[in-house]
Amino acid sequence: MAKQRTQVADIDRTIYDITDSEEGFEKLDAGLTPEIVEEISRRKDEPEWMLDFRLKSLETYHRMPNPTWGPSIAGLDMDNIVTYVKPNTDQSATWDEVPDDIKNTFERLGIPEAERSYLAGVGAQYDSELVYHNMQDTASKLGIVYSGIEEALHEPRWEALIREKFMTLIPPTDHKFAALHGAVWSGGSFVYVPAGTKLDFPLQSYFRLNAKGAGQFEHTLIIVEDDADLHFIEGCSAPKYNVANLHAGAVELFVGKRAHLRYSTIENWSKNMYNLNTKRARVDDEGEIEWISGSFGSHVGYLYPMSVLDGRKSRSSFTGITFAGAGQNLDTGCKVVLNAPDTSATVETKGISKGGGIQTFRSSVVVTPKAEGARVSVSCASLMLDDESRSDTIPAMDVRAKNVDIGHEATIGRIGDDKVFYLMSRGIPEEEARAMIVNGFANPVAKELPLEYAVEMNNLIKLEMEGAIG
Repeated sequence: MAKQRTQVADIDRTIYDITDSEEGFEKLDAGLTPEIVEEISRRKDEPEWMLDFRLKSLETYHRMPNPTWGPSIAGLDMDNIVTYVKPNTDQSATWDEVPDDIKNTFERLGIPEAERSYLAGVGAQYDSELVYHNMQDTASKLGIVYSGIEEALHEPRWEALIREKFMTLIPPTDHKFAALHGAVWSGGSFVYVPAGTKLDFPLQSYFRLNAKGAGQFEHTLIIVEDDADLHFIEGCSAPKYNVANLHAGAVELFVGKRAHLRYSTIENWSKNMYNLNTKRARVDDEGEIEWISGSFGSHVGYLYPMSVLDGRKSRSSFTGITFAGAGQNLDTGCKVVLNAPDTSATVETKGISKGGGIQTFRSSVVVTPKAEGARVSVSCASLMLDDESRSDTIPAMDVRAKNVDIGHEATIGRIGDDKVFYLMSRGIPEEEARAMIVNGFANPVAKELPLEYAVEMNNLIKLEMEGAIG
C-alpha cells in the first residue's frame, strides 16, 4: 500500500538548504551607517518620525556593548552583514504573480498548501520584503486586519496606532540588538483583532532568508482587543552558508482584557545563523498569552519570549522545546513579569542536546510588590544524547510580593540503556528505539503545536537523530 503523504511528511533536511539566484536583487552595502539607514527609510517612503526613530536607534546601537550573558557572538561582524536585500519582485496578493524561483522555494516548504488547507491568512517574507500576502474573506469580514506592517504604516487609520505602539514593549535601549532592529527593521506583519472577535483558524507568517551574509529584521505587531481571540503561527528557515547570517527580528503583542492570544513558532534557521530575536507581550485584566516555541536551527541562539502581566488575573503559559546538535549553542527560555494581583504563569520546557551541542535553559521570574496572590510554576527537563553534549539550567526568581506561590523544578539526564534495551528486545532497531524515546520526551510540546508543525518537528528530530549512535 502506498504511503500517504501529508503536508510536511517525508521531509528531506536538504529542503531548507535550497538557494535561489540573487540576480536582479537589490542589496545595500554591508555595515551600519546613517546613510544606509536613511536609504532603507527612503526606499520605504516612511513618515519622518520613523526615520528619526531609526537614526536614534542607530546611535543607541553604537553606544551599547554586546550582550555578556549568553554564548559568544564573536563570529558576528556587523561590518560584513548586509542589512537590506530586496528580492526581484514586489508584494503580490495572488500566488501566480510571485516569481517562479521564489514561488518554488515556498511551495517546497509547504506554505501555499498550508494556506489552502488550514490557515485564514498568510504572509510570506523573502529576505527583507514581503513577497506575498493574502487573507481569506472569513477573517476580513470579521473586521480583522492582517497586512504587512509597512503597508499599514501608509494607512492613515493605522499609522497613529503603530506610532503609539511601535517598540514600546521592546525599546531600543533594551539591548544592543533591539537597537539594531530599531535602526534597520524591514518587513513583518501587522494584525489588529477588534473587540469580541474570535477567529477559528490561525493566521501565519513565514520568514525565509535566502541571501548570503545578510540579516533579516522583520517586525511583528499584533493587537488583540478586549474579549477577542487569535492564534498566530510563525515559521522561519534559511539555507546554510559558510559565512554568518543574522536574524534580529522583534515581536510585540498587546493582549486586551479577557482576550486570548496563542503565538506558535518553529525556528529552523541554518547552522550559520545568529538568531538574536526578541519577543514580548503585555497582557491586560484576565487576558491570556500562550507561547508555543520550537528552536531547532541557528549556530548561536538567544531567544527568551517575555510576558508582562499588567492586568489583574492575567495569565501566561510558555511551552518550548530546543534541540542543539553539532556546532550549535542555543540559549533559550523565557521571562515573566507579574505586575498585578492574582496573576499566574506556567513554564514547561524540554531541551535536547547531541553531537557536542550546547543547550541552556535560562528563565527569569519577577514578581513585583503589586502582584499579591501570584502563582508561578516552572518546569524544565533536559536530555543529553551523548558524552560530548552539554545542558545547563539557569533560573532566576525575584519575588517582592506577599502571599505568592512559586515553584521551580529541573531535571537533566541521558537516555537510559535499560529503556533502549527494552525496546530492542521487542525487535526495534537501536537507532529507532532512541528516536522513539526522544519523541516521547518531546511529546508534551509537540501536542501543543498545530498538526503540520508537530509533524515537521518530529521529522526534524528523527533526521537529527540519524547517526547519533556512538
